[in-house]
Amino acid sequence: MPSPHLIHEAELPWTDITHGRRVALRRKQLGAAAKGQQLGCSLIELLPGKQSWPRHYHLANEEAIYVLAGQGSLRLGEETLPLKAGDYVALPAGPGTAHQLFNEGPEPLRYLAFSTMQAPDIVMYPDSKKVGVFGGAAPGGDKAARFLHAYLPLAAEVDYWDGENTGEPEPGTGG
Repeated sequence: MPSPHLIHEAELPWTDITHGRRVALRRKQLGAAAKGQQLGCSLIELLPGKQSWPRHYHLANEEAIYVLAGQGSLRLGEETLPLKAGDYVALPAGPGTAHQLFNEGPEPLRYLAFSTMQAPDIVMYPDSKKVGVFGGAAPGGDKAARFLHAYLPLAAEVDYWDGENTGEPEPGTGG
């Protein structure tokens, strides 16, 4: 009987991810299929003329990309770098590695995307000024184990004591 930790990519179905006119890719979550716990790996095909997820960076998880075929570009921090087959990019956690992929070529940009699967994780989106918060399972992890999954505008910040019953009168209530 084969091991549940050994999978063959060709036997896994693709998951199509599209949003609007710009985002179109397909993904096979290899790490999850092989019962990985602390390392995620997805095979991704970014379609010609399209972009991947919004530019983001993680505060807990490190990611990496290894390009298998095609050509494109990586928006990394404030620069844009060309990508081709054989390129490997390390994306440590933190704002200096905010990233997003683009496929400017005529063929799919095929790559492996790796990620540590640390939970909780916070994902920052510098272009849209929002934050994603994940608890119980990291992004890309076991959704059934995730008890917190929220996207919020950074402008939604409230005071630490806002809404807490501390026995003090609320401002303006005179009580």
